[in-house]
Amino acid sequence: MCDEMKHWLSRRDFLRTSAIGLACGAMPALFQFNPALAAEIPAPRFELEPRPVLKVLRWMGFVKSDEEIWRINTKKWEIATGGRVITDFLQWGDVRSTAAMESLLGSGHDIVFGWFDDPHLYPDRLLDVSDVADYLGKKYGGWYPVCEVYGRDAKNKQWIALPLGSAGICLNYRVSQVQEAGFDKVPEDVAGFLRCCKALKSQGHPTGFALGHAVGDANSWTHWWLWSFGGKAIEADGRTIAINSSETMQALETARELYDTMIPGVENWLDPHNNHAFLAGQISLTANGNSIFYASMQNFPDINRDLMTMNFPVGPVGFPSELSLFSLGFIFKHTPIPNAAKHYLQFLFEEPSYGAWESGTWGFVTPTLKSYYDMAAWHKDPRITPYRECTGRMLWNGYAGPLGAASAAAMSEFVIVDMFAAVCTGGKTPKAAMLAAEKRLARMYRS
Repeated sequence: MCDEMKHWLSRRDFLRTSAIGLACGAMPALFQFNPALAAEIPAPRFELEPRPVLKVLRWMGFVKSDEEIWRINTKKWEIATGGRVITDFLQWGDVRSTAAMESLLGSGHDIVFGWFDDPHLYPDRLLDVSDVADYLGKKYGGWYPVCEVYGRDAKNKQWIALPLGSAGICLNYRVSQVQEAGFDKVPEDVAGFLRCCKALKSQGHPTGFALGHAVGDANSWTHWWLWSFGGKAIEADGRTIAINSSETMQALETARELYDTMIPGVENWLDPHNNHAFLAGQISLTANGNSIFYASMQNFPDINRDLMTMNFPVGPVGFPSELSLFSLGFIFKHTPIPNAAKHYLQFLFEEPSYGAWESGTWGFVTPTLKSYYDMAAWHKDPRITPYRECTGRMLWNGYAGPLGAASAAAMSEFVIVDMFAAVCTGGKTPKAAMLAAEKRLARMYRS
């Protein structure tokens, strides 16, 4: 592991712009950085196309205020520019297939807000947004290292997407039940965490982690568990399949122990199921975005008073090894209005827009620019503060290899999830499950 990565893993109302020369008021004191220095960073100058109409594809939010504030920010851009934005909100799983089809057709939406490897499926069909990315990075304290992996083309290092944020995943647990099990809090190491889960089950408080094809929840916790023991699907060269290892074996054997602490039926869980089970008082501990906190705050006050969140424990590998849902905004080259598209993206990342979105959604999406770490939103409630750490603690899908069609296929076909599910439910031995995963990965990475 390089020194830079070690350092990273060990360390804990308007746009000021460009073409149309908008003026904004004083910047709210949301950050611990120098606004005067930020103001000196020159913004890219875009000559907007006449009366542009932008077509945007975006995922639906789990938090109601997400889309509401997004629309408000968009309206501000429309008023400021005289342009128009038509936004289509789709289910999370439908964005990738729609965008992929449009990339082949060379028509459709101008901007897409997709997930994980999406821009790396068709990098040659995307607009270079390095000018916007460099400007935002200089103004707002730089991008987190994982953002460089997700945002840049692996071959030419150009920015082909702007990292919007991670829908961070943390542990959510019932404080009273953890204390009843003999722990003041859930331990921050994997071994202690497993002991705590066993104690919870013995007290009649099962845990619950999705083992069905849950895009966010199942992928997040199984990749964390695999990586925390030093296992991985692929080496950095992008060719050497690495899943069949002693580290993976250890991860699978201990995952079976964790599964024994879970409520029956988790092998069929999709993304909403653990939310429902936790809020219904059926499970004591799970992994989720802040939607559990948000829903309990709105409708389940007894659960909310007993709720605590924390970042994933660190395993034998010795550093945070998490996977959270990660979203990026990118522009197709087929757009007839590239300047307006770049300008709109830049507008959304500027503090007046991004700060309002983060604060109003209670940190539903973890920022990708370091200056947003000290946003006031993260201090609304200590239960949401851990979510701000997620981007800085993340590895990337397909770690330790490059992003592309193979890593995207491995996730979309749930290779890692299926491997864990097969072992946990008794369908395969750890060795057989590893060999099956190895065969699937070989097909993806060597095709």
